[in-house]
Amino acid sequence: MTTASQPSIAQPARTPEEIEAAVGETLRALRLARNLDQAALSARAGVSVSALKSLEGGRGSTLRSLVKVARALNREDWFSTIAPAATVSPLAMLRGAPVRQRAGRRKSVNKE
Repeated sequence: MTTASQPSIAQPARTPEEIEAAVGETLRALRLARNLDQAALSARAGVSVSALKSLEGGRGSTLRSLVKVARALNREDWFSTIAPAATVSPLAMLRGAPVRQRAGRRKSVNKE
């Protein structure tokens, strides 16, 4: 457990294969929690059973298949976390920022 005084230890980056496997396990768990077999979910999602098996097995599939299966499982909210809406506009932050004060240029004095 990390506290405010302890720096957090970054988790090692996962490989694409590990991410695909984790997504597949999650899809499978959701399907089973809803008491659906692969044929029923694939029919509901409008994808082939082999595409669903590939997704659940972590072997990938198309983005379209993933979206269709997530929608059939009522988990469209997953995709909003990929690029959440900005809560603060960067332009608004700049407008509210104090104006930078700069030193004026020194005038050179010509000695003739």
